[in-house]
Amino acid sequence: MNRYMPLTGINMVPASLLIDTQAPLDVLQAMADYRIRAVTQVLENIAYRSELGCDTVVLEDFCKLLVIPLCDGCDLMDVIGRRLRAQAAE
Repeated sequence: MNRYMPLTGINMVPASLLIDTQAPLDVLQAMADYRIRAVTQVLENIAYRSELGCDTVVLEDFCKLLVIPLCDGCDLMDVIGRRLRAQAAE
């Protein structure tokens, strides 16, 4: 695994937002947790509202916005999983 891995949600060359795959596992986990919980909190807020008056375009844009931190969190969890599997194989 390369030291720096680009986030998958951004398809640019050269990539400017990177994950340090050699960062401490607790730091990687904290960053993944922060991003995933932020999305979860926003979605819970919407789900528990009694009335939500939005048109389809607004909801579509909102969903696209939430995908960014969710994908970042998944990328971080992927790095954590790879590192843990490599440790277990040693």
